[in-house]
Amino acid sequence: MNKVRTPIEVRYQETDQMGIVYHGNYLIWFEIGRTKFIKALGLSYVEMEKQGVVSPVIDAELSFIKPTRYGETVYIDTWLAEYDGIRSAYGYEVVGEDGEVAVRGLTRHVIVNKDTFRPLSLRRKFPEWHDIYSKEIKGE
Repeated sequence: MNKVRTPIEVRYQETDQMGIVYHGNYLIWFEIGRTKFIKALGLSYVEMEKQGVVSPVIDAELSFIKPTRYGETVYIDTWLAEYDGIRSAYGYEVVGEDGEVAVRGLTRHVIVNKDTFRPLSLRRKFPEWHDIYSKEIKGE
């Protein structure tokens, strides 16, 4: 399994009144990690969108283990957790500088026509993505 690590410096505006990262920001960080992961595979969301296709989140799971705070540097480890030719799921861990996991998560996605939101098959519409994702899932 190929994991991509993306550093995040926690900014003050990402924290809440308790001084910890507001839970909604983790989904933003997951998106940053996912984009870097896809780029590391040699693929591009930008190119997908130029063809009138977007990839919305259809489900998200987050488990909070320990807080992260302003001034810390954390790392988003991202990998392809599931793929069946239509749906893709990405796994995430937010890891502190001490190596401890602060948050675990998963987002599930499909691709759709940008104008109609009609679902599309990644396997058919983007065979290069399908080939790369299939190899990732097999650990090749």
